[in-house]
Amino acid sequence: MATSIQQTALNSYVGFDTITQQIEKKSLKRGFQFNVMVVGQTGLGKSTLVNTLFASHLIDSKGRQHVQDLHKQTTQIESVSHVIEENGVRLRLNIVDTPGYGDQVDNENCWEPIIKYVKDQHSAYLRKELTAQREKVIQDNRVHCCLYFIAPSGHSLKPIDVIVLKKLVQVVNVVPVIAKSDSLTIEERNAFKQRINAELAFHQIDLYPYDTTEDYDDEERALNAHIRQLLPFAVVGSERQVVVNGKAVIGRKNRWGTIIVEDENHCEFIHLRNFLTRTHLQDLVETTAMVHYETFRSNQLMALKGAVAASPTAEISSSPLSAADSPSSTTLNSSNAAPTAAIPTKAFPPFA
Repeated sequence: MATSIQQTALNSYVGFDTITQQIEKKSLKRGFQFNVMVVGQTGLGKSTLVNTLFASHLIDSKGRQHVQDLHKQTTQIESVSHVIEENGVRLRLNIVDTPGYGDQVDNENCWEPIIKYVKDQHSAYLRKELTAQREKVIQDNRVHCCLYFIAPSGHSLKPIDVIVLKKLVQVVNVVPVIAKSDSLTIEERNAFKQRINAELAFHQIDLYPYDTTEDYDDEERALNAHIRQLLPFAVVGSERQVVVNGKAVIGRKNRWGTIIVEDENHCEFIHLRNFLTRTHLQDLVETTAMVHYETFRSNQLMALKGAVAASPTAEISSSPLSAADSPSSTTLNSSNAAPTAAIPTKAFPPFA
């Protein structure tokens, strides 16, 4: 039987309108977490762009590999964490770099360490959720946003781009950017973006922000539609200041003139920064939890349920883990298996 809800007027001031202030106070005290992964070939300015986005020197460039080392180079995962503060708001920023990606002579399966890392973070979070005495606040290392760097070829996406993007969008919020876009004219840039979007649509690669979430209101839907029209962001990064008309600005000089990073007539950096920090940061975090992590969690627990049902000696309690299970005796395999409680690993179906 459905319960009707009526709008009731107050006879006097109660005070529950301060709940937003209470939430803000607790949130400011706790601080915020944002985890960003950067994926792209060496030399596309990944480190420089991240440093420019957050107006801080957060990561160092790895530089180009020597030709003789390319056949040895494999995709690595390197993570650095910083706490930055702005107007009393503390942000714990975790930057995940992927040096070596796409730099090999043979790039087959070079994306596997990246996908594994993303799933590993989901797995670690789920493991902490399922412990009998879990932490009051679970440290969140799940990747909230993946900035995917596209080389400014001016032609189309490379085959490796299509393959990797199709893999990434299944597990993480992907935001593509055209790196070093100042190497293209405005006309070349616009034509390049059109070809990229046509390829993304053809291959059904669903990028963030998504248009299928019912929680968005009309204003948010309109903003997301505007953002999708800008994808992929054509960006330029720089940590240097140059003087233009007597004013110091972030940019760089080349033989054609001066590129001002924050001038939207030169590139779309300002749109990317506003999108990442001023309008969608919290939504990126929430979408990671409610879409990507929830999909991972559901698949893992369904696999566990199926494995328990298939085992005549296994039992499952009302909670995912019995009280006797400790974190050390519970196994989670992010690469495809579900949490196990004395159940053979082979009983688990692969996680797509």
